[in-house]
Amino acid sequence: MMDEMRLSAKETLENLDPPAGKRRLKLWVTGIILVVVAVVIVIFWSGRKTTETGGFKTQPIVAGNLTITVTATGNLQATNQVEIGSELSGIITKMTADYNDTVKVNQPLVYLDDARYKAAVMKSRAQVASAKANQQEAMADRNAKEKTLKRLKLTHEITQGRIPSLEDLDQARAAFERSIAAVGAAEATVLQAEAALTLDETDLKKTVIYSPINGIVLSRNAEPGQTVAASLQAPVLFTLAEDLRQMELQVDVDEADVGLVHEGQQAVFTVDAYSEKTFRAVIRQVRYGSETSENVVTYKTILEVENPDLLLRPGMTATADITVQKIENTLLVPNAALRFSPPTPAKERPANRTLISFMLPRPPRSQSSGRDSGEESGSKKELSSRVWILKDHRPEPVAVEIEATDGAITAIKSPLLKKDMEVIVNALAAGK
Repeated sequence: MMDEMRLSAKETLENLDPPAGKRRLKLWVTGIILVVVAVVIVIFWSGRKTTETGGFKTQPIVAGNLTITVTATGNLQATNQVEIGSELSGIITKMTADYNDTVKVNQPLVYLDDARYKAAVMKSRAQVASAKANQQEAMADRNAKEKTLKRLKLTHEITQGRIPSLEDLDQARAAFERSIAAVGAAEATVLQAEAALTLDETDLKKTVIYSPINGIVLSRNAEPGQTVAASLQAPVLFTLAEDLRQMELQVDVDEADVGLVHEGQQAVFTVDAYSEKTFRAVIRQVRYGSETSENVVTYKTILEVENPDLLLRPGMTATADITVQKIENTLLVPNAALRFSPPTPAKERPANRTLISFMLPRPPRSQSSGRDSGEESGSKKELSSRVWILKDHRPEPVAVEIEATDGAITAIKSPLLKKDMEVIVNALAAGK
């Protein structure tokens, strides 16, 4: 009877709220899972906290040479590049040189049609001849007037002034003076005609264009039969480069580095055509005039380049590394060692932590200095004047004198440091 009553009560409860039992079961299961997760997290983070002291990453001190360089880009140019043009207008009848030809001084390169200029010379010569004839005529007239004046003067003296009259004597004297002036004018006409002849002869000579230097033809901009029109600007027919065995590299040095660059410094450079080969150069000039492009200020620097094998050509783009300082036989450490500072000891864990703080704990604070990756070349960060070494498993500072740095490696001096001694560059994170 009692069993039937309990069964009836159970059936009655289930009939009243069938889903209630399932909901209560889900709540219990969820609660158990959360408790387990919280316990696991607490155990995990408690275990990590016990190894928070960690270790240190070190690197050995190296003895060697440190070279400080400044990098700049530019283009190769011939030491002397000449553009050959024509002062005259005319038709090109002949050209004697082509691309890459070697030419000598005074070698004919271009011939222009000279018919018109020859005719001008002939005309000028005729004018010179005419002017000289007029000069001879004027001189003869002067001589005659001079003799007449002398005769009249003699007659006037013999006759005691009776013959000729003073008026006739004055007229003879004036005629002689006019003849002298006519001779002078004739001489000037001769000089003018001779100058015109010289000018026309010069133009005739310019119908043949000669090479002014020993060099190589870089470009040829005309062909036989082409008409050259020389007006305000002489047309360029050839571009010649002097001996390409001696070249110059023109690079743009940034304003931040120009104070380190001086005449006589050595440099090496590469070009895209020979990526595996390096070439040497010497700085010949650092120009004071600045150049600004896209708000970047640079200074043109000229380097002398030897090119005995003619591998280098004008216009090639080059990247040069200029040696501005070189320190030999010194101690070298990575810049990370100079930026390192010991981590701050971790604070003790608070005793009154709540369940939520155990369930969602904060990650441990990293003990890394965060600067071991700051070894990129050209870094401008300030370096401290000390490094840290491990003594009895504890970091200890050592004062150093910084000589120079290339952005990744620094040359130092210290009587307490030697080659192969380990310096700290970073603190390892806890548990690692």
